[in-house]
Amino acid sequence: MKVDTLISNVQVFNSFLKVFEWKNVAILNGKFFSTGIDTLTDLKPSGVIDAKGSYMIPGLIDIHMHIESSMVPPAIFSKAGLSHGITTVVADAHEMVNVFGVTGMDAFMKEETEMDIFYAIPSSVPSTTLALETTGGFMGIKEVQQLLNHPKVIALGEAMNFDGIVNDSDSLIRQILHTVQQEKPFMPIEGHVPLVSGIELAKFMYQGITADHTQQSPQSIYEKISSGMFVELQHKSITKENIAAIVQNHFYEYCAIVTDDIMADELLNGHLNKNVQLAIEAGLPIEQAIYMATYTPARRMGFQDRGAIVSGFKADFILLEDPEKMEVTAVYKAGKLVHEKGNEIGYPEMKPNFPDYFYSSVHCEKAEQSDFQIRAEGSSAVCNVIHISEVGTFTECIQKELPIKEGYLDWESSGLALIVVMERYGKNGNKAYGLVENALTEKGAIGTTWAHDHHNLMVMGTSIADLIVAQNKLVEIQGGYLTVQNEQVVSCCPLLIGGIISDAPIQVIGQQLSEVRQSMVDLGYHNSNVIMSFSTLSLPVSPAIKITDKGMFDVHSHCLIPLLEEIR
Repeated sequence: MKVDTLISNVQVFNSFLKVFEWKNVAILNGKFFSTGIDTLTDLKPSGVIDAKGSYMIPGLIDIHMHIESSMVPPAIFSKAGLSHGITTVVADAHEMVNVFGVTGMDAFMKEETEMDIFYAIPSSVPSTTLALETTGGFMGIKEVQQLLNHPKVIALGEAMNFDGIVNDSDSLIRQILHTVQQEKPFMPIEGHVPLVSGIELAKFMYQGITADHTQQSPQSIYEKISSGMFVELQHKSITKENIAAIVQNHFYEYCAIVTDDIMADELLNGHLNKNVQLAIEAGLPIEQAIYMATYTPARRMGFQDRGAIVSGFKADFILLEDPEKMEVTAVYKAGKLVHEKGNEIGYPEMKPNFPDYFYSSVHCEKAEQSDFQIRAEGSSAVCNVIHISEVGTFTECIQKELPIKEGYLDWESSGLALIVVMERYGKNGNKAYGLVENALTEKGAIGTTWAHDHHNLMVMGTSIADLIVAQNKLVEIQGGYLTVQNEQVVSCCPLLIGGIISDAPIQVIGQQLSEVRQSMVDLGYHNSNVIMSFSTLSLPVSPAIKITDKGMFDVHSHCLIPLLEEIR
């Protein structure tokens, strides 16, 4: 029998035995035809690849991620992701939808990519309610139903509004969940449920949400999995303690390794493969790590044609020199070579193209000195302050007493940073103010329009003069990331498309973002991921206190927290 390709002298990962086996692999019409020792003599291949003893594993499958985190469109992301062995993703495009509504997701789904990109319907746009944050787009029942039958849509994206899910039977998120369960009863429903346990977790799960990808602990992993919830491990959850909990309890069937957010500078060096490597280093057996990045995620999302090297499945696979290090030698998609070690990440043949208004979406007045002055009467004020953790994105609310001078809060001499979120869609002109501890220690400012998830304009700094420069520059470039010191822009990563992505080559965006990252560190920002820490200060579903254009909020209760608690 004739086949297209025969791969010989290769150690093939058996997903069902979780071992590597010496086999020959035949490929026909983009699918695996057969695997076996005697395949070489039985078939007549058009081409033979001598793998020279390499390890062969299925293409990696990332079932919880946001393409916009890489700050490039799908066509550019596809090239970069394939270079690291990722052949299938399930993307929740809620960043684009927060800015442009369903039109943003449609624009993504229209892009042609070599990688298989499926989508989860963004369930939470806004992430909470319009009373708590202003967004450019909106996802209601009509918008969800519009997307339910699209061939690329296979899941409901992370449900985040905890209060609406648990406490409000009439909430929009409850209605969305009910609609999906009625019209697509077999569709996986993703969740976002950090630091929730006991009866509160039961209430959350009762609404039909069956997975969580947020920051975990050994205790949360055990409780969630033993309660029937599927757990997706992103980078910050891949610790020795968490991996030990999975290994000791044999939880391999109920976990997948995911990325959630991989930024442009990180994408240059790896993607899901790096998280698999990290899990192995943390103590996860190699075979189980591969299983949790291929077959387990495929099963979770209902794929019947990928995730293993067996007859009839898509011929998506990777050749590795050493599976422990997850260093990719070659990547094949549907049996065709798409990347080899040492090659540059390519750029799409057709430059990504979006509607004209996608390139001019920051409708915000340029700030002046008065926009960073906080009026107050009295001699001092007890202020509610956002305290940033040095690891992860969690925060806590603390109180500090600041002096009041000449009718203004003297925050510049307090050792704290001022954070301001300005509505950028031209809807209401909202401005909200907060103070942040454990942020910048040097004089300067940072700014972005990549502010989870509403993506309003957000600046934070220790100097009014630098804040003005940062805000004005963001308006001029129509969004991105930047840092300012001595009233000069030190680093800048323009994101012209919606203020969140760029059509520049990933190498350019990666370098620019790397410079922003280093500049933030130079300004005294200390966190395991300074970009993500800053960008999620505006995310009102990430514990414990965050800020939107409507003000500071307690994430759990959604109660407004005043900046000035008491005037003295």
